[in-house]
Amino acid sequence: MPAGSSPKRERQYEHIRKSAQERGESAERAKEIAARTVNKERARSGEAKTASRSSTQDMSSSRRGGQRSGNRVGSQGPTRDQLYNEARQRGIEGRSRMNKDELQRALDAKKG
Repeated sequence: MPAGSSPKRERQYEHIRKSAQERGESAERAKEIAARTVNKERARSGEAKTASRSSTQDMSSSRRGGQRSGNRVGSQGPTRDQLYNEARQRGIEGRSRMNKDELQRALDAKKG
């Protein structure tokens, strides 16, 4: 942390660093993630002497993290279990024998 950082930012840095390590990041990578996140927050709130345009105009780190967490659809789309549950709710026959692609096609056909 930069010299003169507030106690709040120190706590924030430690929390982010520990969370990153718990997710399996290396100690060095966890420190980097924490430092970048805290520095961005400092820039957004006017605590930093200099700030890049992306630090001040991009969405906040906490908002981005909130979008990434929870029950979300990842880059691979919904999981087979999520598709299966939706198929069950829509009453699609034979769903228990379908793979992920078949479930997706059956759900798409049911929509149209």
